[in-house]
Amino acid sequence: MLRGISQGLAFGWICCAALLASVAVASEDQAKIDYILKMETPPLGVVFEIIEGSPNDLDWAVPRVVKFSRQLRDRFPNLAIAVVSHGKEQFGLMTSEAKAKSEVHKSVKSLTQEQDIPVHVCGTHASWYGKGEKDFPDYVDVTPAGPTQIANYEDMGYEKIILQEPKD
Repeated sequence: MLRGISQGLAFGWICCAALLASVAVASEDQAKIDYILKMETPPLGVVFEIIEGSPNDLDWAVPRVVKFSRQLRDRFPNLAIAVVSHGKEQFGLMTSEAKAKSEVHKSVKSLTQEQDIPVHVCGTHASWYGKGEKDFPDYVDVTPAGPTQIANYEDMGYEKIILQEPKD
């Protein structure tokens, strides 16, 4: 009987730990922003990674980039910031999607042209779907490989922040 109770308690603790871990994951990107905002000296830069499964994910991801970038630049006005999108969401940034995703495109254009925040998409991923540089507007940079672009930023001293859909 004690063995059954012990197993039940262990299972309960595992469930609680999993629940707490999922709550922590849901706000991990904001926690990383908060950590950076508390620094005396900023990192050399911040690179936001977006890797999701649908072009519709840009509807939450791009506003999050805008929000976080504003927070970071309010604290560190000259902080270098970049964005790399390398999942299926990147296809929402194609020129053919500019009308359907007008708010996303407007925000990305503002990031790149007014705020000096480059937005990269993965050329390799695009090529798997028969898409290339010509399919994206000039304010979106098609980099040969998204993961390599992120690694290059990290090698330069950028902090990587993986964007996560808010759960609220």
